[in-house]
Amino acid sequence: MKVLLRRNVSKLGKIGEVVDVKPGYARNYLLPQQVAVQPTAANIKSVEADKARYLDELARQRADLETRAAAIGGREVTISARANEEGNLYGSIGPAQIVAAMAATGIFLDAGNIALDSPIRRLDKYDVPVVFGEDIKATIHVWVVRLAEQGAESSSPPDQDKTQSAD
Repeated sequence: MKVLLRRNVSKLGKIGEVVDVKPGYARNYLLPQQVAVQPTAANIKSVEADKARYLDELARQRADLETRAAAIGGREVTISARANEEGNLYGSIGPAQIVAAMAATGIFLDAGNIALDSPIRRLDKYDVPVVFGEDIKATIHVWVVRLAEQGAESSSPPDQDKTQSAD
């Protein structure tokens, strides 16, 4: 059965295409959900107008994403984390921590846009890709530094602390 798609359907086709599907699929899903219509001349004209609006909206969204990618490209953010003497973190830094650090600087991203191959586990500078679309990408620089310990310089010697806790 041939139907005219009103929306993009993964693994089937894009808006405005006439595709051949099994009658049950068309009758039970595509037509009742108004994902597709019969390919008549009036429906083709209507779907072409919908397609033009869809493509205009897609172009506007793409321009917004390109502007956003250009705005954050090359930005730097510093994340403080606890680490041992060799520079290994006592945990890891993932997309959520990077997004939170960027939000603190006034740049808001989704964690899904951060494309880390694996979590960050060492102190260093990392170039982290931010993916907004198939070919819309930016890179931010993430500095992972050792967290300054607040209680490291206490006024009492460590021996006194041990004797007090033993009592």
